[in-house]
Amino acid sequence: MSDKELRTKSDKQSIDQFIQQVRKLPQQGGGRGGEQSRLIFALDATASRDATWDQACHLQSELFLATRDLGGLAIQLCYYRGFREFKATGFVTETGQLLSLMNGVTCLGGRTQISRVLAHAREETRAKAVKAVVFIGDCCEEPVDELCHVAGELGMLKTPVFMFHEGTDAHAKAVFQQVSKLSGGAYAPFDRNSPQVLKDLMAAVAVYASGGAKALQDYSSRSSAEVKRLTQQIR
Repeated sequence: MSDKELRTKSDKQSIDQFIQQVRKLPQQGGGRGGEQSRLIFALDATASRDATWDQACHLQSELFLATRDLGGLAIQLCYYRGFREFKATGFVTETGQLLSLMNGVTCLGGRTQISRVLAHAREETRAKAVKAVVFIGDCCEEPVDELCHVAGELGMLKTPVFMFHEGTDAHAKAVFQQVSKLSGGAYAPFDRNSPQVLKDLMAAVAVYASGGAKALQDYSSRSSAEVKRLTQQIR
């Protein structure tokens, strides 16, 4: 079997595992009174993330496109970089707005600040419900207990965190899995050389955040054969 075939098989297994986790999550509903559901899109913007940041810029439209028939999403961009720099934008409802915000960011070396992402999500959802948090990163340089404590608080607030892990760092994998589990979310690895995997994962969370597991099944009926095959597993 060729390397490409092995990667394809691994990619499909990663998405399969993620969908299996999604099926176990509680049903989500849309916002009250027709309001758009809120989602936090958080990324590691340290130096190692340059290539994946560019990839996320190209794929971010999937978050909006996947949910336009469900009333869409209001998405907030969060990122950290450099020496304790952490930013959170306002919530936007159009892909052009989010792309403009992302294009204004350059990656800068520094340590991870995942704890600030989680603490920010906690405060946001205390003020007004956040249906899901998407985090994209490749490593973790912080005390695990602190991250797990805040992740557990998010779980109590019913704000699941979906940890998308680039690369193969074993420590990051273990931490990301704990954070996702305690918050009620899911963990999924991806390879930046296989952008379709990240695209599918982002779309799945967007649909879940906007309309719940049933909406994710409905979405699959309008999607590619691969998405249909994967979504059939949640029934």
